[in-house]
Amino acid sequence: MRLFAAVLPPDDVVHELAVEVGRLKELPGADGLRWTGRPGWHFTLAFYGEVDDGLVPELTTRLARAASRTEPFELALRGGGQFGRGRALWAGAEGDLRTMRLLAERAEAAARKAGVPMEEHRRYKAHLTVARSRDAVDVRPYLDALDGFRSRTWTVGELVLVRSHLPTSGVPGEQPRYEAVARRTLGAAG
Repeated sequence: MRLFAAVLPPDDVVHELAVEVGRLKELPGADGLRWTGRPGWHFTLAFYGEVDDGLVPELTTRLARAASRTEPFELALRGGGQFGRGRALWAGAEGDLRTMRLLAERAEAAARKAGVPMEEHRRYKAHLTVARSRDAVDVRPYLDALDGFRSRTWTVGELVLVRSHLPTSGVPGEQPRYEAVARRTLGAAG
């Protein structure tokens, strides 16, 4: 299974982002970007890649422990940024990013302890991808537009183990499908 751990924004925050992305899509050149859809809007905490089915129960158990040791925290979507000279355009976050980074580190450690081979550790950067491009793109107009964007603040209360199903039809623009495999409540230790 192709898996990752994530924080999922609530529906009303997703709606706020959808309105903002609708504005971005009206900017010149927007048709040259591949826009991600609402089902794909999440903050990846740790990407696991292909995980052997036999490791999933242990991974789920260890993620439950990581979640229980992490208190719920406040988060909001705020502004944006880019990776790879415009190859990825994202909405950023504000709030208790220290706790979110801690949760990401614990989600990564849970996988290592469960026997999931992990790539080299990178410092966590909270981002929610809204568009991609195969080529370098000047995304400054989109970043300028995102600069004033801020969603309402919500309390993150769970860590979600998500399975992604990559497109197989070959149809241009087909999006991956996402399925929550497990949901673990934050701060449930005791």
